[in-house]
Amino acid sequence: MLPPFLLSLGATVPRETFRHIGLIAKTESEQALYSLRQIVHFLNGRGVHVIIDQELSESLPEMGLQAGSRSQLGESCDLVIVVGGDGCLLGAARALARHDVPVLGINRGRLGFLTDVRPSEIESRIGQVLDGDYTLESRFLIDMEVRRGKTVLGEGSALNDVVLLSGDNVHMIEFDLHIDGVYVYSQRSDGLIISTPTGSTAYALSGGGPIMHPKLDAMVLVPLNPHTLTSRPLVVDGNSEIKIRIRSHRVRPLVSCDGQEGIRAELDDVISIRKKPHRLKLLHPPGHDFYEVCRSKLGWSSRPGEPS
Repeated sequence: MLPPFLLSLGATVPRETFRHIGLIAKTESEQALYSLRQIVHFLNGRGVHVIIDQELSESLPEMGLQAGSRSQLGESCDLVIVVGGDGCLLGAARALARHDVPVLGINRGRLGFLTDVRPSEIESRIGQVLDGDYTLESRFLIDMEVRRGKTVLGEGSALNDVVLLSGDNVHMIEFDLHIDGVYVYSQRSDGLIISTPTGSTAYALSGGGPIMHPKLDAMVLVPLNPHTLTSRPLVVDGNSEIKIRIRSHRVRPLVSCDGQEGIRAELDDVISIRKKPHRLKLLHPPGHDFYEVCRSKLGWSSRPGEPS
C-alpha cells in the first residue's frame, strides 16, 4: 500500500485483488436497485464474494445474498461499491472511513461529484477496477461536537460539511468564532458553513465559497448572508480546531453534519470542529480528472445558446 501523501495525490497503486466486495445502495430508488442487480450478476461471473448492506436484504430477497451491517462490510470487504447519489456515498463514507476500505461510487443520483461511474459503464469500469486499473484518493472527514458547559449534547461527522443554521426561525444567529484558540470575529448572519475540500462543490459553493481541489489540506468557512459587507469565505489549515460559541438569546440554532438531522444549540453552547483521524479511501476507475468533473457537472465550457 502506498503512503497517505501519495494516495492524496491520486497516485496509481499497484494491482490489488478484490475478492470480497460489499454493496450499498439507495433502497428507495428503483434505478439504483436495477443497477445493483446488474452489478451482482457481473461480480458473480467474476467469482467475487458479494456481501450486501443489511438494509438491502428486503429489497433483493430473490438473490439470496449474504447481508451485514455497514460495520461488518467495512471489516470483511476489500472494496465497497455504493450505488446512488452523492448523499448515499456520504452516508457510506461516515460509516466506512474508520475501516480503511476503499469505496467506489456508481452514479444513480443527480450531479455525481463523488459517484463518478455512469450506469452505462458499470461492467467496463468495475472490470477495470477488478483488473487492478484504478487510482485512489484520500479524503478527510471532520468531527463535530456540541457542548453545554461540561456536558456533550451531541456529536457527528461529515465528509462534506458542518452547517450552523437558524433552524425554524428567520432571525439571524449571533456567534463568536475562534480558530486554534485565537479569536477571529463575532458575527450576525443566517449561519456558517464549515466545509472540507470534498464539500466545497456542495452547499459551500451555493453559499459563495471557493472550489477547493481535493488535494488541499484545508477547510473553508463560508458565512451565510452575514450582516456586514466585509465578511467573506475564510480558508484555514485542515488541522485547525474551530470553535463557535453561540451568543443568540432568542434563537436556538441547528447544527448539522452532511445534512443529517441536527442538534439544537442554545446561548453559550460551544460547537467544536476538527479533522477526523480516519480518512476515506475513494477509488476511481482510470482516467478520472477533477477538472473534467467540474467542467461536465458545473457547465464550465458551455456558451450562451449551447447545451452544457
